Amino acid sequence: MTFEPNLWRTTAREAFAAAPLDADLTVDLAILGGGFTGCSAALEAAREGASVCLLEAETIGYGGSGRNVGLVNAGLWLPPDAVKAQMGAKAGGQLLSVLAEAPSRVFDLIAREGIDCEATRNGTLHLAHSAKGCRDLQGRHHQGISLGAPLQLLDAVETGRRTGSNAFHGALFDPRAGTIQPLAYVRGLARSAARAGAQIFEHSAVQSVRRESNLWSVTANHKRVRAKRLLIATNAYHSGLSTFYTPRFVAVHYCQFATGPLSDAARETILPNREGCWDTALVMSSVRMDQAGRLIMGGIGNGDGVGARVHANWARRKIAALFPALRDVPLKHGWSGRIAMTSDHIPKIVAFGPDAYACYGYSGRGIGPGTVFGTDTARALLAGSDHQLPLAPVCDHSETATTLRGQWFEAGACMTHGLAARI
Repeated sequence: MTFEPNLWRTTAREAFAAAPLDADLTVDLAILGGGFTGCSAALEAAREGASVCLLEAETIGYGGSGRNVGLVNAGLWLPPDAVKAQMGAKAGGQLLSVLAEAPSRVFDLIAREGIDCEATRNGTLHLAHSAKGCRDLQGRHHQGISLGAPLQLLDAVETGRRTGSNAFHGALFDPRAGTIQPLAYVRGLARSAARAGAQIFEHSAVQSVRRESNLWSVTANHKRVRAKRLLIATNAYHSGLSTFYTPRFVAVHYCQFATGPLSDAARETILPNREGCWDTALVMSSVRMDQAGRLIMGGIGNGDGVGARVHANWARRKIAALFPALRDVPLKHGWSGRIAMTSDHIPKIVAFGPDAYACYGYSGRGIGPGTVFGTDTARALLAGSDHQLPLAPVCDHSETATTLRGQWFEAGACMTHGLAARI
């Protein structure tokens, strides 16, 4: 079963390339990781006049940022009351307030920097896959409305009209949100950061991080970067990197499969307004359309692992179940990425040393929170104050049995996909 590679790499209209680190440097801020968080931080710091060095082991957007579904959502995966229960009313309310504005910050940044990333702000649909899912959405609607969010509950008929599928019991529409081409977005961030003066280096895997003489010393390609401040922004792609601090999370895989461009007739009825969608199922799936009219189906699971065939066959059956007219439309592209999941599904900012943060654990919400956290941690590091951070930093964060739990997620996805949507 062979697919063409990651659709986003085929269709990204933003290009970016940088040379490897080949000389010693001294900078105000060193950033490890070239995804949404790292590139947003590099752009903000450079715009504030700081000298910046960003080191990426592969290429910009190689990790989760270039494998993302592309949904620009407000808030977190958890409903608001659960966020406040986990964090406390005040801290949870502050984070929810900041992330309510995340889509605006992303789309405003895209407009300001002229990033060509298929930005479409037509909202998103959280789809009820069952009657219980519909009740869950009613709770989310009530909680969101109480916080001032302009959410709309849709019945099954309206949901069917907006999706082109009769498989859903209803939906929660969020007009604040939208979709982007995620790889093009992160490349555009890197391009803008470089234009603002940031030094960005690809193919520059970090060998070590040490604290020396009140500075951070980062070694990559046998060259040394000395920095007053340090940001680790590797998220789910930190593995294999030996640093002063190692983020702890559960790596959860997510795979996606895309058709070729659909016919004009199909595009008039299937997601005609181009909302991005995900459902309420425990083993979540997503569906969206890109600008050229390709249908993209995603779900929990490793499309590059031992269950690859199971996940691909599920995607074919799922598309046929949702959209019978597409039963014979072949899948052309397939790709996978990793999500950094925390036990409480709350992102983390860890202050692991003097003038140093690690940001990670977006639990599947990388675009909005990643952009916000990257921008705000850059500001905080340069100001020497954590008051403007979206949440209070912690000195450490631990997770137990991370490998076992990641395997459990994959086993559950394989079992669910092996049995689901058989028609």
